[in-house]
Amino acid sequence: MSRFASLRSLRADFTASLVVFLVALPLCVGVAVASGVPAELGLVTGIVGGLVTGLLPGSSLQVSGPAAGLTVLVYEAVQTYGLRALGALVLAAGLLQLAMGALRLGRWFRAISVAVVHGMLAGIGLVLMAGQVYALADAKAPSSGLAKLAGLPGLVGDTVSSGRALTALAVGAGTIALLVLWPRLPAAVRVVPGSLAAVALATAATAVFGLPVARVEVKGLLDAVQPPGGSEFAQLAHVGTIGTVLAFTLIASAESLFSAAAVDRLHDGPRTDYDKELMAQGAGNAVCGALGALPMTAVIVRSAANLQAGARTKASRVLHGLWLLVFVVLLPGALGMIPVATLAGVLVLAGWKLIPVKDLVPLWRAHRGEAVVLAVTAGAIVVTNMFEGVLLGLLMAIVKTAWETSHVHLEIDGISDGEPDGDGLLCVRVLGNATFLRLPKLLDQLEALPRDRVIRLDLRRLRHLDHACELALLGWAERHNGEGVEPVRVQHRVVAAAPAASGPSQGHPL
Repeated sequence: MSRFASLRSLRADFTASLVVFLVALPLCVGVAVASGVPAELGLVTGIVGGLVTGLLPGSSLQVSGPAAGLTVLVYEAVQTYGLRALGALVLAAGLLQLAMGALRLGRWFRAISVAVVHGMLAGIGLVLMAGQVYALADAKAPSSGLAKLAGLPGLVGDTVSSGRALTALAVGAGTIALLVLWPRLPAAVRVVPGSLAAVALATAATAVFGLPVARVEVKGLLDAVQPPGGSEFAQLAHVGTIGTVLAFTLIASAESLFSAAAVDRLHDGPRTDYDKELMAQGAGNAVCGALGALPMTAVIVRSAANLQAGARTKASRVLHGLWLLVFVVLLPGALGMIPVATLAGVLVLAGWKLIPVKDLVPLWRAHRGEAVVLAVTAGAIVVTNMFEGVLLGLLMAIVKTAWETSHVHLEIDGISDGEPDGDGLLCVRVLGNATFLRLPKLLDQLEALPRDRVIRLDLRRLRHLDHACELALLGWAERHNGEGVEPVRVQHRVVAAAPAASGPSQGHPL
């Protein structure tokens, strides 16, 4: 690369880094506040995402930091195990990601059902929105997703009767309105990221008019950073914490690698090495855990902003981490001026964007089973928790796939207009994939066969025959023979498929 081209690339990366910094700043603070941790910890995760993960190989243009997708899980972990334990959980998840990347498991995350991932994000979005609605009115949200939804009517009554709550709601609603209108404003105005503009304007209005609303609590960077100790690491031996670590690992890894795939479609540069990217995310999370900060993922919003601003190399994401560090060191008091309600407004919209509203109807029309998996996963997360909801979604996706691939049908030779041919033999061939999922209907069809004729049950042309189905078919033949009528002769599976018999046949799809 020529010196001129290098300077041009550096200039583009410098400009892009400023844009990403302005996008990341309010999101880092908002995710931290919504997660129930000091605002500074969100900025620490953003700094590590730039200065550590940003330097490592994998995906050169996607940007990492705290993400709304982990907000609900982090909040539950902090409420259950305490703030200091968060670092141990995140560190363990980072080490697990490093091990998975070293074992070259990164590519396997592409095999996760897209419906489960979208359902996971939709469930997170619903719980996030339900929780942040309380923050819009400066009220404390209940802990569980169902409790949040159940408490909404009471929240409305409390807000209407409180002038302070109505003021906070006006600030938050104004933030949401500005964010929705921002993309429709002239391009010259949209040079400033919408989330930053909304937070800055709300903060300025609150300060100028002296509005009585809650503001972000500031502890200072050194007070907020609390590395985990021995007692926190001892908690990792408990079953509950192991589940939380696995949830952190799987969700953060899946979100990062899906983001990498999306980012690769937005540029023509080098493609992502999934295993190296998984290790880069693991290294970042290990450092975040050691500092007691939030877990990180690659974030599509910041990554898209990076590309749209003209980034050429990983220098843009490294510099964005540097700008976050400079802000924390030089202007820590600025965080204490931000209204909580305006951050809640930003996150309500972020939660809404996690729900694939536009894709639901087309998905239902084209792939109804996938839509059901998505809806069940999202609903389970709201009703139970993140880990159990994702596990249920994965289980449903596996069952759906098994059901769709277990097509089996009967071909019956020797029947003409409902009467057997003169030789008195019925040849019943079972074709397809015979699994226990199709047993009820398969046995119903076999029981409906004539009992006064010799039946030849041909299983040789099955592509798959599981143990349960095999036992059931042989059991049916034994029962049929034991009734003292004409026998069933079973032709069992062989390596080579038998040639198709001549004569009329009729199929009975299951």
